[in-house]
Parts: sequence; C-alpha cells; structure tokens
Amino acid sequence: MTETATPSSQPATWRIVLAFILDFFTAFWVFGFLVATVFGGRTEDGFQLDGMPALLSFALMVAYFVVFNKFLGGTIWKRILKAKR
Repeated sequence: MTETATPSSQPATWRIVLAFILDFFTAFWVFGFLVATVFGGRTEDGFQLDGMPALLSFALMVAYFVVFNKFLGGTIWKRILKAKR
C-alpha cells in the first residue's frame, strides 16, 4: 500500500510571524494605555509603567495570547491574516 502525500493547508510562516508581531504590539499598546489610564501612568508622549502596573500590563498581554489562542480560535491578527494552525 502506498500513501500519497497530500499538501497540507498550513499557513505560510511569514503570516504566523507577522501575526505574532502585530498581536504583540497591539496588546502592548492597548493594555499599556488601559493600565496607565487606570493607575495614572499616562504621559504627554504615551504612557510609562513601573512596578505593579507594568507587571499587570504584562500579565494581561500573556492572558490575551492564552485566552484567544486556546478558547477563541486564534488572536485578532491571526484571524485577519488567516494564520491559524
């Protein structure tokens, strides 16, 4: 018996990498501004987080990737770029 190899419908690697980069920057800015607004870290140039607010922002970014990938079928940019595995 011979098995014929079928081409996999995996997305291109560049799509996955680009989706991760865009998701990272999107999450960084959104959660950074959100936490900075709540905890008073907004500046004229954007935001500055130190200590616990910075840790909270980082935890929200990690939660974004975990929740979206595990429970919602992919992050926002993975869905836009069709980079889901």
